[in-house]
Amino acid sequence: MKALLLAVLLVLAGCAAEPPPSAEPPARQGGGHTPDTLKFTAKTLDDKDFDGTSLAGKPAVIWFWTPWCPRCQGEAPHLGALARQYEGKITFVGVGAQDQVPAMKNFVADNGVSGFTHLADVNASVWTKFGVTQQPAYAFYYADGSLEIVKQQLTETALDDRVGKLTVK
Repeated sequence: MKALLLAVLLVLAGCAAEPPPSAEPPARQGGGHTPDTLKFTAKTLDDKDFDGTSLAGKPAVIWFWTPWCPRCQGEAPHLGALARQYEGKITFVGVGAQDQVPAMKNFVADNGVSGFTHLADVNASVWTKFGVTQQPAYAFYYADGSLEIVKQQLTETALDDRVGKLTVK
């Protein structure tokens, strides 16, 4: 019943509203260990197993999106470019939800984000693990084990800044 209620809330949430200009960045959590949020398994869009703990100990960007979200479609090309720019330094993972796998595959192919792994979160279990209820959203995982979750759309500049901070030691 809880999963059904969450699914209904996710559908009703639609795309996230624009963040207010003065929105304060969320505080980083954790540090020094693998956060519980990374303790999950999921299937990729290619039906391969993915273990979230594989991200432990290295910087990562986890992007939460839906195929039908215009904001997700708009930010996808920039995210794809960042993934190429930081290839080998930062792991990028997309988490598609609120639709079926064929629509997710089309989104990835059509929006310039085929260069990194995408999960098919058809039951929203990964979204739930991170407390995400609307898209787009992000989780920034630092090599020291700390995690910053941003539950709103980011401007290109804000996204660039956060991704750049992942590589600072």
